[in-house]
Amino acid sequence: MSFDAMMRLTEVMLALAILQAVVEHIWVGRDRALFASRVLACVWLLTGVYSGFAVGGLWLTSLVLLHRFGGPYNGGADKMTMLITTCLGAAHLFPSWADLAMAYLAVQLVLSYFVSGYVKLVNPEWRSGQALVDVFRFSAYPVSERLRGWADRPRLLWLMSWSVIGFEVIFPLTLLNPISLLAGMVVAATFHLTNACLFGLNRFFWIWLCAYPSLIWLQDRLFG
Repeated sequence: MSFDAMMRLTEVMLALAILQAVVEHIWVGRDRALFASRVLACVWLLTGVYSGFAVGGLWLTSLVLLHRFGGPYNGGADKMTMLITTCLGAAHLFPSWADLAMAYLAVQLVLSYFVSGYVKLVNPEWRSGQALVDVFRFSAYPVSERLRGWADRPRLLWLMSWSVIGFEVIFPLTLLNPISLLAGMVVAATFHLTNACLFGLNRFFWIWLCAYPSLIWLQDRLFG
């Protein structure tokens, strides 16, 4: 994948992901003007005309949202949104450093999986499956009360725990080959989709996918 194609695909995916996340605020809730400005920036970004300015608009409104809600109100999804807009913005603002900016995005994506997996690996509750038992039994995340019954299936949750740990820890190795990278991204996307279905974390699915083009580009740059 060429650098220009990667940049454009990232911009389009980012615009669609943010649109999906903010359009609800136009009809319900406060700060409608702020979210409407994000919608306009997304539409502008989709046109591809002076897209750097549209990225800058998304970056500024993301910063305002961080102040407005005292931090990322949607957790990691908002952090990844800020990371992607920052890297895209840096690539547009400093063309001579554009490769480095997008490579940084790809590296951070890889680390988001590896570090998460390592933290789980050294945690005895994750290794035993108890962490997921507690999530299903006590947390507010399951999208239905019926799913709480999974807390009574410790063997299944132990298998799920080790499946997540395994894929996250070995994810960096998928960079060695384009086929393994494709497989790794499919597994990772399935993981995010599962989290969306089980726990309602739908925004993680869309925004993490937005960083995948940078990973494809970096793999080709390093090993292609």
